[in-house]
Amino acid sequence: MSVQERKQRERAERERLIVATARELAEEQGWDAVTTRRLAERIEYSQPVLYSHFRGKREIIGAVALQGAAELAAELRAASAGAGAAVSAEGVRGRVAALARAYLDFAERNPAVYDAMFQLDGGLVFAAEETPEALKDGFAALLETLRDVTGEGVEAGLVTEVFWASLHGLATLSRAGRLPVGDAERRVWLLVSRLAVV
Repeated sequence: MSVQERKQRERAERERLIVATARELAEEQGWDAVTTRRLAERIEYSQPVLYSHFRGKREIIGAVALQGAAELAAELRAASAGAGAAVSAEGVRGRVAALARAYLDFAERNPAVYDAMFQLDGGLVFAAEETPEALKDGFAALLETLRDVTGEGVEAGLVTEVFWASLHGLATLSRAGRLPVGDAERRVWLLVSRLAVV
């Protein structure tokens, strides 16, 4: 291995450590606790080392968001695949319900990551050409299953946007304690039955 390759590998490892530490700190204490000073202390590097990787907290939030989007996409695909490939109306609804549950479970298990993805300014652009691939892939993971539930003459991308917005609303309102506890499954089936036009 050349010196340059070793330095690149070490740099990538430091970057992963910074992102993992920021994510851990945010999950433990919230994003307000994530500062470059605290990160530098936790990873035992100087603040200038952090700034050589990220220009500030905003870029760190963006990196956590991209990591989260990749994880969410993988979980959504696994949930849909795990629900089977049945083409009957009930089979398709089951896949869409599994997709919804996976999304809501991810948001509940990873509140700080979810905030980085959808609530905080990480400097990321959504719904545009310059949208990072990880974000596009997260949307694609929803779209792949929802294509099967769109009715004739209905744009699958539009259905996916409405479904995603509904899931985001459920995740956000549930986390804030604005919805009664215990009805999550009924909400999922109501959403699926209203959107699933098969």
